[in-house]
Amino acid sequence: MRPNRSITVSLPEDMAELVEKKISSGEFANESEVVAEGLRYLADHDAEIDQWLRDEVVPTLRAHDADPSRARTVEETRKELEEYIRTRDRRSIGA
Repeated sequence: MRPNRSITVSLPEDMAELVEKKISSGEFANESEVVAEGLRYLADHDAEIDQWLRDEVVPTLRAHDADPSRARTVEETRKELEEYIRTRDRRSIGA
């Protein structure tokens, strides 16, 4: 088990109430557990963003640098996204 270190934090009223609600529901035993879980979630989220940058953004930028002629304009991208959304919406309503 890792050693604990005590710190003091101040929260906006709505967040403090959420912490109290989590404890009173029995989901967490105390404030420290609630805050630790929130920080684990934040660390996981940051790690997912870092992985997305490494796995998708960097290779895409490198591919663009290698062949800029494959790039699309904002308008081309907008039209493609609008068509994708229209197609998706039609499928979701069974049209």
